[in-house]
Amino acid sequence: MADLLVLTPSTDGAAAVLPALALLSHRTRVVAPEPSAMIDALDADVLVVDARNDLAEARNNCRLVQVTGVKVPLLLVLREGGMSIVTAEWGADDVVLTDAAPAEVEARVRLLLGRASSVDPLEKAAEYQSGDLTVDVGGYTARLKGRPLDLTYKEFELLKYLMQHPGRVYTRDQLLQEVWGFDYYGGTRTVDVHVRRLRAKLGAEHEQLIGTVRNVGYRFDPLPVKHAADPAPRSANA
Repeated sequence: MADLLVLTPSTDGAAAVLPALALLSHRTRVVAPEPSAMIDALDADVLVVDARNDLAEARNNCRLVQVTGVKVPLLLVLREGGMSIVTAEWGADDVVLTDAAPAEVEARVRLLLGRASSVDPLEKAAEYQSGDLTVDVGGYTARLKGRPLDLTYKEFELLKYLMQHPGRVYTRDQLLQEVWGFDYYGGTRTVDVHVRRLRAKLGAEHEQLIGTVRNVGYRFDPLPVKHAADPAPRSANA
């Protein structure tokens, strides 16, 4: 049984978007296509996007998923006429017609879950790097351009956690739970304070590594490694 989050402007329920869901045992939730809905998507196994009626809006909703960094498999529900419009740029992992039989929908969900469960080798890494920033998990050290950063334990844990999930947006409540733990009774302002301190220690050149998603939370925005420019060729007379 999987948790399916149905992203749709309709208020008629999940079965109106994909009738086969009414005959399957998966748990379903329905949310409106808004940035705040992406918080719910973080806990879902599959994100079902309604593209039956308004293809332009559906494409924007797919982009919303990409912008907020949600890594949940995306299943696009279409009418037959929409099949000729969808491209890889939409970011969908699979498509299904709204009148698909339960067996087909079940198979597609199962395949999506199987691909998503593949272990990311980065999750096993003892060291994470983004541009000039390196975090050594085993050594509890962070270096910027090779220089150690003077971080407190919680600052390091917060940076490490965000860096382990690049592009994924976390609310303040989620960060409190994951970094500070269930037994922490402080308010969400604690997260803002630690983010501000981290950005200050990263400096003006790298503070954008910790991005803010308005009305949602924070995420790690990785930067490419900068390569030194090739030396200029020497003159034949040098």
